[in-house]
Amino acid sequence: MEGGRASALVESVLREQLANGTLRVGQLLPPQRQLADEFGVSRDTIQRVLRKLTEERWLQARQGSGIRVVRVPDVAGSEPGSEARGRATLGPLIHRAFEQPEVTLDTFSLTSETLVSHLRVQGERIAAREVTPARVRLRMLLPAEEPRLAYPAAVDPVDDRIWARWQAMAQGYADTVVELAGRFGQWGVDTAVEIRRVRMTPQFKLYVFNDTDMLFGPYEVMRRTIAVGDGVPVPALDVLGLGSALYLHHRDPDDPDTHDGFFATMKATFESYWEHLGEPATET
Repeated sequence: MEGGRASALVESVLREQLANGTLRVGQLLPPQRQLADEFGVSRDTIQRVLRKLTEERWLQARQGSGIRVVRVPDVAGSEPGSEARGRATLGPLIHRAFEQPEVTLDTFSLTSETLVSHLRVQGERIAAREVTPARVRLRMLLPAEEPRLAYPAAVDPVDDRIWARWQAMAQGYADTVVELAGRFGQWGVDTAVEIRRVRMTPQFKLYVFNDTDMLFGPYEVMRRTIAVGDGVPVPALDVLGLGSALYLHHRDPDDPDTHDGFFATMKATFESYWEHLGEPATET
């Protein structure tokens, strides 16, 4: 990625994390070197973005104490999903979905990393009785651990460190989703999670909320270095899941004028993968 494009991507992701609760007031940001590695950009790019957010008073930098979140956007009064189509983010859609008595969510992605952060926020809302869904049903499609994925993968085909890293991440986030679902149950929500694995590399992210709103975004493959457990940077093919563009599609079952052909196509694709390619992994 070139300088301007890289800065815009990092900035958009950090702004979304401020808005959706991933980054909270008082929280310290990871070290700049770690952020640079996670985004696959230079430290200069990270510093440029952090300086901008600091000047806008979302962040505060103190010598020897790092950079801390001091303010987050107020999204409570927003109307997520008011547009039938267009670029959108996950936070407002899942926020609105959990305000319904019945919540259904179908997902397909490389990992459930993004989903985990949003489910944590919804768990806090449930615990505080801000929202009181009666039922939550979550179906997750994730890649199988074999065969190895086209990405993320080391450029060197005999180097399995990136593949092993992805395995650990994907399983860890999936386990966290199941754990969070258990907490929903403890708070009185009838919750069920089913995870299936497919023997393919996802080419896109997909989220379907309550069968009315859909977020779709193609993964953009890039070359970057990834630091593995021993700290050695490994040249790799990867995607930035948190930074991938997501586009909103909507349909109203009671209003034919809102019919979205792409929504129907991708929903049918998910159901086909789920029924014919998905191998049961975890249920709760």
